[in-house]
Amino acid sequence: MSEGVQQGRFAGKVAFVTGAGSGMGAAVARQLAAEGARSVVLADLNGEAVKAVAAELPAGRAVALDVADADAVDAAIAEVLREEGGLDVLVHAAGVDDPKAKQLIADALVGGRLPEVTDHLDDADWRRVMRVNLDGTFHVLRAGVRTMRPAEAGAIVVIGSSSVFDSPVGYPHYAASKAGVHAMSQAVAKEVISSGIRVNVVAPGPTDTGMAARTPQALRSDLADPRVRPYATPEEIADIALFLASDAAANLVGAVLLANGGRFTV
Repeated sequence: MSEGVQQGRFAGKVAFVTGAGSGMGAAVARQLAAEGARSVVLADLNGEAVKAVAAELPAGRAVALDVADADAVDAAIAEVLREEGGLDVLVHAAGVDDPKAKQLIADALVGGRLPEVTDHLDDADWRRVMRVNLDGTFHVLRAGVRTMRPAEAGAIVVIGSSSVFDSPVGYPHYAASKAGVHAMSQAVAKEVISSGIRVNVVAPGPTDTGMAARTPQALRSDLADPRVRPYATPEEIADIALFLASDAAANLVGAVLLANGGRFTV
């Protein structure tokens, strides 16, 4: 390990990152390793993708994980505790969007009409988004708190969404799931700070991830406002997440940092 890595913000830390097979989660994992973390456990539903990212990192270990499976989340975090003796940093970046809803919105844009998504939103589509985004966040937060409380220390960062604030037309289930994520994270933050655990949220706007790449071009173009910064890179969002996880953010508890390039303010 180089001298620069040894002196990094996360030198000697144990970290767990969900959604680490691509996008923001992968960027967070890479940066944690670059800044000295002695162990970075990368978790993702896509087992092959997360193995590939973990293979890049000297301290990386991959876990195939569905965050919607509470037992699997508990087992994965418990394994970290057994193997490493504790958990210092937890970044939860796993989440899903709804390609069907996005296509309906894009088709409406091309056709010059208002989207009609709610009419076509079935129970399975609603539950899928809620199960991963909201239930999954609860499972990860709960497992992290259970592991960190005995040590009376730890930093948890959750990736939320700027859609909580602007509630995009035609995307009610996604906006609702992320609003729940924000509120839940803030409630947990106020509860666990007395145990030395800090919980904070990053709320990205459009970010150039694999999820964004699958967004229909008409909708991508609609979001590409020339008056503001372009789509964020995953690394830019990772920088904010890791600031929140670092000692420099010691006084930030229950914060929601809006990172949308100036599209709107709250």
